Amino acid sequence: GTFDIYVDFDGKRKLVGHYNNEGFFGELALMYNMPRAATIVATSNGTLWALDRQTFRRIVLKTAFNKRKKYEKLIEGCSMLKSLDVYERMNVCDALTTQKFNDGDKIISQGDKAECMYFVEEGQVRVAMLNRNSQADPKATVEQEISRIEPGGYFGELALVTRKPRAASVYAVGETKVAVLDVQAFERLMGPCMDIMKRNIDNYESQLIEIFGNKANISDLR
Repeated sequence: GTFDIYVDFDGKRKLVGHYNNEGFFGELALMYNMPRAATIVATSNGTLWALDRQTFRRIVLKTAFNKRKKYEKLIEGCSMLKSLDVYERMNVCDALTTQKFNDGDKIISQGDKAECMYFVEEGQVRVAMLNRNSQADPKATVEQEISRIEPGGYFGELALVTRKPRAASVYAVGETKVAVLDVQAFERLMGPCMDIMKRNIDNYESQLIEIFGNKANISDLR
């Protein structure tokens, strides 16, 4: 079935997400012995499995708690996610998976379809873009480094916001570990951060204009 997620802000109920034939809810109150942080409303006929408190704590709590603790420090250190409340941040933790890369591995290829965004857990990544404005040979393409991203940083979100192909390639620098949030979880969980990510587009444009001298190279961001 389908379900809407509502959270009260300043006495007003706000829609913050949806469940569509998958997912789970109600776990925060059981994990942290706190009142319900959200209201769930069914928007279609559906079927739910329920766990009582004792069964939940015996079977689920340890696994879920360990995973959330693993990503908690990473999420708390990400400036973009500070606009999320504790319920929303914990849901992001639940949706993350870890991938490891060796030095020089390509994590994202410019022009590819966007299917997820990434948070740097360990190591470093470098972001590079093809420059097609060589004065010596206008048809030549040279890959030029734009920036490097340290642990606590993130990348890959712009293509999900603009729904366009990847605007740059990203490579691992040394042994690198990243946390991955797929597009379905991104659309479901990252709504409160959307304004920040849209502002980042303008920041990236300004940065790339300084590097390339014009906006022709970054048209894919729009």
